[in-house]
Amino acid sequence: MALHFVTIDWLGSRLGAQPAISQKPSVATVRLPLPEKKGSNTPPPDIAPEAPAAVPPHPRKARPLPLPQPDAAAALPPASSAVADPLAGIEQAVAALPTPEIAPEPAPPVVQAEAGNKEQQGTSLEQASTRRYKVNIPPSAEFDLELTRTDAKGANWSASGKMVWQTDGSTYKVSVEAGLSMLVTRVNVLELNSEGEIDDAGIAPNKFTEKRRGRSLTATHFQRGEGRITFSASERSYPLLTGAQDRATIPFQLAAIGRANVNQFGGDIDILVGDNRDAAIYRFQLVGEEEIDTKMGRIVTWHLARPPKPGSYSARLDIWLAPSLQWFPVQIRNTEANGALTTQTVSKISMAK
Repeated sequence: MALHFVTIDWLGSRLGAQPAISQKPSVATVRLPLPEKKGSNTPPPDIAPEAPAAVPPHPRKARPLPLPQPDAAAALPPASSAVADPLAGIEQAVAALPTPEIAPEPAPPVVQAEAGNKEQQGTSLEQASTRRYKVNIPPSAEFDLELTRTDAKGANWSASGKMVWQTDGSTYKVSVEAGLSMLVTRVNVLELNSEGEIDDAGIAPNKFTEKRRGRSLTATHFQRGEGRITFSASERSYPLLTGAQDRATIPFQLAAIGRANVNQFGGDIDILVGDNRDAAIYRFQLVGEEEIDTKMGRIVTWHLARPPKPGSYSARLDIWLAPSLQWFPVQIRNTEANGALTTQTVSKISMAK
């Protein structure tokens, strides 16, 4: 019926039209409901899609944005111009010259375990003894240092430092400074100082101090009258064994041993070393003869290593002594348990006049 009415209406309009007047034909668009095909949202090409009025469309599920990867950013070497505090990375690089011991804070259970190890270590040191080595103390000198660090994620840092060794044959002083050279000044992030006497066992420290940027100065006391090592930053104390050293003097004590009789390196070298709050026996072993590259050229060295010792220290310490240069320590490297490397290399030696 609808088609009949449409046809009659169309014929009537055609019959009554004026042929002399040209009109633009009008186009009527008829929208008929079509069955929706499953799996297809594309309407027929000649029919414009129209959003249903009654039923709102389903919201499209948002695609999650990719989150930044912190490790990827941290693995890139940091640019000094983009770092808010460039000294923070340098401080890590020189945190414990000349024998750095940098390690993250352990979880509480590990702290308890380490505390037990320290107690056992302290008990064992009460009954421990060390050999007396022949020594020949090296002469006074000043050392310019290059310091590089590669952390566990591959980021690289560099700094410079200075080490001064002074002795008159009966007393000594040694100092180590490391830091960052700015445009008009120098900012030290680590200072080590040690002073004491020279006896028949070699270097005999009386006091060792350490000052790090942003931290209080700590002191280690070698109380020879009482025969104990005590600390300002710790309540522990240890027996003062023969030939005991601190972290600033240990490389020069090894130099004195090599100068006196190189054959002493044929066996283990055990030396008690006092840190800023603790003490442990370092056992050094001869690795062999090696050549290293420095700004002074290639130098033939004797390579000594202190492997990690569970319950005492987890880092490996390597020291290269140069027989042709008074057996001075020309390179020191610390390898942490996580793989981070800190290397101190002498770039210039100035002998005292």
